[in-house]
Amino acid sequence: MKSLKPVIISGREVLPLVEGGKGIAVSNGESSAAWAAAGAVGTFSGVNADFYDENGKFVPVAYHGKTRRERHGELLAYAIRGGIAQARIAHDLSGGQGRVHMNVLWEMGGAEHILHGVLEGAKGLVHGVTCGAGMPYKVAEIAAGYGVYYYPIVSSARAFNALWKRAYHKFPEWLGGVVYEDPWLAGGHNGLSNSEDPELPQPPLPRVCELRATMRQVGAPEVPIFVAGGVWYLRDWVDFLDNPEVGPVAFQFGTRPLLTRESPVSNAWKHRLLNLQPGDVLLHRFSPTGFYSSAVKNGFIEELCQRLEHQIPYSSEAVGEHTAELAIGLRGRVVYVTPGDKAQAEGWIAKGFGEALRTPDSTLVFVTPERAEMIRRDQVECMGCLSACNFSNWSQGESGTTGKKADPRSFCIQKTLQNIAHDGNVEDELMFAGHNAHRFSNDPFYAGGFIPTVRQLVERIQTGD
Repeated sequence: MKSLKPVIISGREVLPLVEGGKGIAVSNGESSAAWAAAGAVGTFSGVNADFYDENGKFVPVAYHGKTRRERHGELLAYAIRGGIAQARIAHDLSGGQGRVHMNVLWEMGGAEHILHGVLEGAKGLVHGVTCGAGMPYKVAEIAAGYGVYYYPIVSSARAFNALWKRAYHKFPEWLGGVVYEDPWLAGGHNGLSNSEDPELPQPPLPRVCELRATMRQVGAPEVPIFVAGGVWYLRDWVDFLDNPEVGPVAFQFGTRPLLTRESPVSNAWKHRLLNLQPGDVLLHRFSPTGFYSSAVKNGFIEELCQRLEHQIPYSSEAVGEHTAELAIGLRGRVVYVTPGDKAQAEGWIAKGFGEALRTPDSTLVFVTPERAEMIRRDQVECMGCLSACNFSNWSQGESGTTGKKADPRSFCIQKTLQNIAHDGNVEDELMFAGHNAHRFSNDPFYAGGFIPTVRQLVERIQTGD
């Protein structure tokens, strides 16, 4: 194993090891402070982060607005308050060591507003902003305005080229690095393009070399590339070290930091991670963002898969093979399906999946009455956590809607991520994880259920293991 050389990140020389920012309250001020204190880079999530009362007690979010727009306004205020709170915790606990970054999703509702609010309210406490899940053109201008470095998350050279040409070339001095997130291996939302096959993963080294070549071609600074997605043992990535085609490099860890003492996830979540096996993480497209994402196969994911299995196309008129009448809903409105699909639907109904929900793709999804009621309630209670939501048809634009039918094959991502981050049942909620999460079960470092501190993990990683 080659020795790790320090790199300059956000204006300071640090270890080339980075905590990946993860979802709602899954990487916070305490976890990011521990990474920074270990001489590395900590990253707290700026996505609807937790905040506390004057006594330091966690304040559960509650929405009181009668409309989506009103609840969206509450969500933005909560997010800014939480981001500032986590930045202060990270700054105070890190003791001036390492670097502290904030992670945001460009497709989250009010991303620009939240960035301005947190960076203004936490001036000098945040050294960098990582941003992905979309094409974050404006993050460079926003970060530069506060003297903060920006780190776009991309999954291809093509994506960076588009960002550079449109916006980033105007703020080169604040480009701190580029995060290359492998779209086949990373946990959470993935950057698979329409031209890439989710079933045919490509090796990361050529893609990272292509990214560096593109950065050099357009005249971008020779800043570190953060390799993210699938990073476990650094001995598996030695070809990236001291490689002139890669240039300065750092390694970002998303899944391994979940299993540390400073990690805010529940003990049940940590125990589940320790027992995962190969194939227990699914790359899927259920997310209301429309992006691919990777999550643990649990009851939550299995139920979403079941919805797809209980799905048939329909027509409002008898046309082609759609000749069989099927009465759906309380009013028994007739739609037309194929005779074979009608027989299949009647079989599902007989098994208790008696509610037929219409999708934007002119299909019917059959679910239990209880599940149908939950889906409808979640859609009605939408608080606009995304810029545009397939599940509820919310949009933060003036119209307040995507103009499309709400999709019952998806889910309320804000609800489930808040639940699992705050002691919800790990079988019943969305549990993001990278595709190497099964390595917890056979990595000798975690033998006997050992859970390290962040410092112990950082020291272990530097050995190559």
